[in-house]
Amino acid sequence: MNAYTPLRPAGTTVRWLDSVYTIQLGPAETGGAVGMFAAIVQPDAGPPRHIHRNEDEIIHVIEGEVTFWLEGQILARRGGDTVFIPRGKEHAFHVTGAEPARFVTVVTPGGFESFFARAAEAGLQPQRHRAELDALAAAYGCVFTGPPLRVGTPAAAGA
Repeated sequence: MNAYTPLRPAGTTVRWLDSVYTIQLGPAETGGAVGMFAAIVQPDAGPPRHIHRNEDEIIHVIEGEVTFWLEGQILARRGGDTVFIPRGKEHAFHVTGAEPARFVTVVTPGGFESFFARAAEAGLQPQRHRAELDALAAAYGCVFTGPPLRVGTPAAAGA
């Protein structure tokens, strides 16, 4: 079993920032091997650039149009496409379509999926609670490295 303690059981749904997250599988169901969550992310939204130190991440886009940034490489993806993000690689994504994007994300090992529930429960907002958000992310082996991706900006070009 890994060091994560799930905050919420599988099936828990939380809203945080411009997204809705539903935990599908957590460490309790998989012995810590895998975590899985579904997400609905609104248009013109996405996380800040970040690195997961502990997990590999597989993101399957169910529907929507999304631009991924993976260490300077731009990947345009849409419903039916899947992206693999190895642990330790800086990345971000941005929903570029006019409709929300729906994802299923698998992290291995499991545990990171509880991050969203903890951030939502604490009411953390990146602009107002940066130190608290950074501390929570660090507890999950994640570090924020830059602003959210904005398609057409230098960050999107890898600068």
